[in-house]
Amino acid sequence: MPAARKHKRDSDEMRPEYDFSGGVRGKYAAHFARGTNVVVLAPDVAEAFKTSRAVNDALRAQLKPAARARRLPRH
Repeated sequence: MPAARKHKRDSDEMRPEYDFSGGVRGKYAAHFARGTNVVVLAPDVAEAFKTSRAVNDALRAQLKPAARARRLPRH
């Protein structure tokens, strides 16, 4: 039998060694929000783009023609 025995826990109670009484709720939330831009895709769109890189590549491809159109001189 192994020395460190695993016990099955039936309750949702937190172990006593996990003490979060001194924790601060949302301490890093503002910092995280500044560096993150989360976009939720519709399920059908998410099916077409399996990775964030695929989404970014498609969006960059759309940005190039739009930027070119803005630079055209008006006559």
